[in-house]
Amino acid sequence: MSHSEPDMMNSLEENLFREISEWLALWHRFRVLTLIFTFSILIVVRTVARLRHNRQKLSGSPRPASPAHSLSSAEEKWENPVSGDPVSPNRKSALKSLPPKRVIGTKQTRSATAARVNGTNGSPTGPSRIQVLVFFSSLTGNTEKSATEFTRKLSASLKATALGSWEPLEPQLHDLSYIDYDDYFISSPASPNSHPNTEYFYLFLLPTYNIDTVLNTFTAHLQETHHDFRIDTAPLSSLLGYSVFGFGDRQGWPSEQEGFCSQALEVDKWMAKLTGKKRAFPLGMGDVSLDASERLDEWRSGIVEMLREAATNGGLGEGVVGSGDALESDEEDIDSGELVDGQTVPGDIGKSRTKRRRVVREAAVDDVEDLGRLLQKGAGDIVGELPNHAGPIAIDFTTYGKGPLSTTPPLKEMVPKSSPTYTALTKQGYTIVGSHSGVKICRWTKSALRGRGSCYKFSFYGIKSHLCMETTPSLSCSNKCVFCWRHGTNPVGTTWRWKVDPPEKIFEGVKDGHYRKIKMMRGVPGIRADRFAEAFRIRHCALSLVGEPIFYPYINEFAAMLHKEHISSFLVCNAQHPDQLAALKPVTQLYVSIDASNRESLRRIDRPLHRDFWERFQRCLDILREKRFRQRTVFRLTLVKGFNVEDEVQGYADLVEKGLPCFVEVKGVTYCGTSSSAGAGLTMQNVPFYEEVSEFVVALDRALRKRGLSYGIAAEHAHRTLSPAKEQETWQTRDGDNLTLASCCILLASTRFLINERWHTVIDYSKFFELLESGKEFAPEDYIGPPTPEWANWGNGGFDPADTRVYRKGGSKGSLRIGEGVTIGSGVLIGLNEDEGQDGGCG
Repeated sequence: MSHSEPDMMNSLEENLFREISEWLALWHRFRVLTLIFTFSILIVVRTVARLRHNRQKLSGSPRPASPAHSLSSAEEKWENPVSGDPVSPNRKSALKSLPPKRVIGTKQTRSATAARVNGTNGSPTGPSRIQVLVFFSSLTGNTEKSATEFTRKLSASLKATALGSWEPLEPQLHDLSYIDYDDYFISSPASPNSHPNTEYFYLFLLPTYNIDTVLNTFTAHLQETHHDFRIDTAPLSSLLGYSVFGFGDRQGWPSEQEGFCSQALEVDKWMAKLTGKKRAFPLGMGDVSLDASERLDEWRSGIVEMLREAATNGGLGEGVVGSGDALESDEEDIDSGELVDGQTVPGDIGKSRTKRRRVVREAAVDDVEDLGRLLQKGAGDIVGELPNHAGPIAIDFTTYGKGPLSTTPPLKEMVPKSSPTYTALTKQGYTIVGSHSGVKICRWTKSALRGRGSCYKFSFYGIKSHLCMETTPSLSCSNKCVFCWRHGTNPVGTTWRWKVDPPEKIFEGVKDGHYRKIKMMRGVPGIRADRFAEAFRIRHCALSLVGEPIFYPYINEFAAMLHKEHISSFLVCNAQHPDQLAALKPVTQLYVSIDASNRESLRRIDRPLHRDFWERFQRCLDILREKRFRQRTVFRLTLVKGFNVEDEVQGYADLVEKGLPCFVEVKGVTYCGTSSSAGAGLTMQNVPFYEEVSEFVVALDRALRKRGLSYGIAAEHAHRTLSPAKEQETWQTRDGDNLTLASCCILLASTRFLINERWHTVIDYSKFFELLESGKEFAPEDYIGPPTPEWANWGNGGFDPADTRVYRKGGSKGSLRIGEGVTIGSGVLIGLNEDEGQDGGCG
């Protein structure tokens, strides 16, 4: 028994193994067929189940009612939607015989609209007040004069016109250069508390330029607002309406298609979109050399008549193209250059619109495979009925235009020689180099040539003004600062979209322009022969004349050319281009303008074009912090009383703590005495006195020390003073016995430059070029020069004793004591005329 049991177990195991092997072999032989059969059965079962489910759903639906019964019920319940009276079946059959309803675009009053919606008849309940806002842009001042006169006449006309229950408020005039677009063109202005229920009406008086001006920025803002998904499609639809008048010159632009009043047309197009097509009166256009005044008067009369009708009818009305909602017309979209079946249609050629639409549709039906045939046939056959003057159209699979197959328009010059900007800048003493660069000698160069003192750069850093060239490779700027000396005469823009001149051309051109202007000084009385000879060897370059030097795409190459000839580079930027700042290679000294300590003040003072200006500003401070150990960095603070002085010391200290610059220059704004400055809200009242600048610097130094930051007041340049007896009315000085300084700059420096208890702010320029040419990394401490001159230290005035002070008639000699123990050397310099105020740059 003991032997038979193991044998039996072995036999069972062998049989089981044999069975499993046979089943496994069978599975491997028929597994494909088995899987296919199984999946087929599952698919069939699934399909049958779905079909059965649908049939059950249909069979469970309620039985449809009889068509005859439904019609009978509808006839019994049908009523007149306007009167509410029941309509009998007999009357319904009579209505069927009437012709189709004809929609006529006549004006309907607001009261009629309300009655139709509410089923009541009411009287117009329009706004009790209407506020007309007149916007204009002016480069040379002509449009500003026209806008001022237009507003005066419009005010008189509105007062003399009966506007029913509406009370017209005094029209307001706004320069597009000096307003925040977000206040007026993101949403309609809110009614003031003093005048509730006020509706706003926008009027635009716009010139036409072939260069980039504020108008380009304005139209770009309107376009950006329209395409911003965060903003309503028509955010200005609550306006009563708008209208545009354009000034053009048919001698340069004979027709609208060739550019006549092109910028007015552009603004009109985007305003139509933003207001929901509330063009209250047609676009007006006038030729400045022929009939602009007459056309403007006609346009003004039409505006007044339109407002009178609006007051009578309770609004602009509905159903009329460009006047309220265009209920029965899509012409507005075509007029404004919308895409029609993929084709961009010019908005001012009405008579060929139908043909264009038909031709484009015919072109659109071609298949992509026929593209080769289309190209061989020629683009002119596809849109052959487009006007001959139409420019190149962007190419895609459905659209072709006359002329060369180009996808990018040719770049234009920033400052063409035929432009008003070129004329204005050359009249101010600039030499325009190429199409976007400039050079000009400042008044300190003239002063140094006569031995009458140099600018603060000599006191702080050892730069002799007669050896310095002030230039810029980009006349365009991204700000419209209230203290800018070139109000409205230099281009503005947020991106570089002009023709680019090579750096070699700019470098040779600015040197030639500088030397030619130096030659013009040879006949000026008092010019020193030795300094005149030295001036023909440029040793320093201040890239701060006007505009934004860092904006130039090849600024690194241009700076390298300066350094190759051992010309030091002082570059000033306005903290609005962080990408360019990050890519900038080392310069001798890098400045960032810090014109305010908070977002709102910066918006008021710099009036930046970028909508994210504060974020850009903060990024630039971070970048400057990273660069502080590779090159000398400077914060430039320009104090404007009433804008950025009061209660902003702590804010400036926060910014210094964020950027940790090597130096902080604090200067008072210089008033240039022009009407454009007053138009920007800047007067002599905004120029801080020397003691006010001194008090600010002392407070800032104290705030930095409280934060544990190692800074100190190193030097000053308190150069010019005023005589109250002579200049009291003009300068409005205070305390007749105390003389005050009109121009000054005080330097705060990091203690990195305090060596053996003496400040070393002067630069060793030879050492800088030696380090630069070595190709090795170096720090600002590696090219520190000799100690700061004793006469330039804080409290000593900053006037070089080797130069001679000049006393004008009425000035007094003797020592002058100002503020808390600050003594200025003997004598007084008096006065600041317009020419002196404008001889310089933002650097």
